[in-house]
Amino acid sequence: MDEDLFSLGGNDPAPRTLSDRNRDHRAPLAVRMRPRTLEEIVGQRSVLEPGSPLRRLVASDDSRTAPSSVILWGPPGTGKTTLAYVVAQSGDREFVEVSAVLAGVKDIREVVDQARSRLRTVGRETVLFVDEVHRFSKSQQDALLPSVENRWVTLIAATTENPFFSVISPLLSRSIVVTLESLDREDLDHLVDRALEDERGLGGAVTLEDEAREALLRLGGGDARKILTSLEAAAAAALLSEGRTIDAATLSQAVNRAAVRYDRAGDQHYDVTSAFIKSMRGSDVDAALHYLARMIEAGEDPRFIARRVVIAASEEVGMADPSALQVAVAAMQAVQMLGMPEGRIPLAQAVVHIATAPKSNASYRALDAAIADVRAGHGQGVPAALRDAHYAGASTLGHGEEYLYAHDAPHGVVAQQYPPDDLVGVDYYHPKEHGNEERTSRRVQALRRILRSRPPSPPR
Repeated sequence: MDEDLFSLGGNDPAPRTLSDRNRDHRAPLAVRMRPRTLEEIVGQRSVLEPGSPLRRLVASDDSRTAPSSVILWGPPGTGKTTLAYVVAQSGDREFVEVSAVLAGVKDIREVVDQARSRLRTVGRETVLFVDEVHRFSKSQQDALLPSVENRWVTLIAATTENPFFSVISPLLSRSIVVTLESLDREDLDHLVDRALEDERGLGGAVTLEDEAREALLRLGGGDARKILTSLEAAAAAALLSEGRTIDAATLSQAVNRAAVRYDRAGDQHYDVTSAFIKSMRGSDVDAALHYLARMIEAGEDPRFIARRVVIAASEEVGMADPSALQVAVAAMQAVQMLGMPEGRIPLAQAVVHIATAPKSNASYRALDAAIADVRAGHGQGVPAALRDAHYAGASTLGHGEEYLYAHDAPHGVVAQQYPPDDLVGVDYYHPKEHGNEERTSRRVQALRRILRSRPPSPPR
């Protein structure tokens, strides 16, 4: 079997232990700073509470009380691999890591056979960590089922994609899905401070300026591994200078990306968002894509961007192109399922659609006008013909009398009073004369002529 499939084996003459890898000064900063116990893990408080599946995996001496399969689902850099390592180091367990990109069915079966032999001969359990399990084919996932069913291995699978779409039902039903959240600002600050000061990390060799810290966290986009990798590159550049200080310029040079000025809680957030919306409204597709790229590069929450795109689809385009809302909602759902960076692709599609579509705000302006009348006290009475006539005594009140069933009319439209008496003849919706609304406008005018051809009903 190819040794490269297993991260602990590699091409070394003999496999190294996890602690060996953490102590290796040649290892990347993200590996050296990998937590060794649950107490060292930053964030994920909800999934590490006492009695949680992960706690039981680590603390339980009886495998019967611990889950046999756990699927860790979350964005990149949230600690999926770290949690698997911590579980492996608890108790006397063998740890085997398989890459879903490289392993085949034959490799999986060989790992399972070795785990069964180890369990039978020396009583030692095996933790099988499958990274990117969503990349496994159905047959590869099927090969995992017997080992999970019979507890030959403790399976920990990690995925950035929704497992309810990417993992086969039989394996999903035998597993506990643990959802990991992106680290918040406090967690990331703690992570950076520990990497700067800890002897396993940079050991106080460099200092990090506040502006560079802000840029580092933005560029990282909540991905702890990416942040530590960028910090390591910037530290290497800073160590070549006399001051041994990481400033914004040093960071930008080291990671080959500009430190975008963007404060997610300040003026830049609101200014860029405003420009983004106004560019879509103004049909400048290139400017809209620029501001989209700026928000993405600055680490803006993609769900926030997707919400703004959905709003723009209705507010700016509306009935001039009803398909814009469908595209925007689909993009929002795709972002939730895919995460970033892949989520940028459907976002771009939706932004291009909205920016290039004909524009109309007639729908929401019509609603605002109707709301204004309601707040002013207009239209309180409902015409008797439209009132509910399904309860006993309604007929004695005249409810439903003279109601004309629209489907009985030749074209499905019948002259009848629908609004309250004081709003007869009031027009809220004023379609634009371009895009899909040009045709809608002609139809609305025809409908109003038919509906209003009958005089209002006398008051009762």
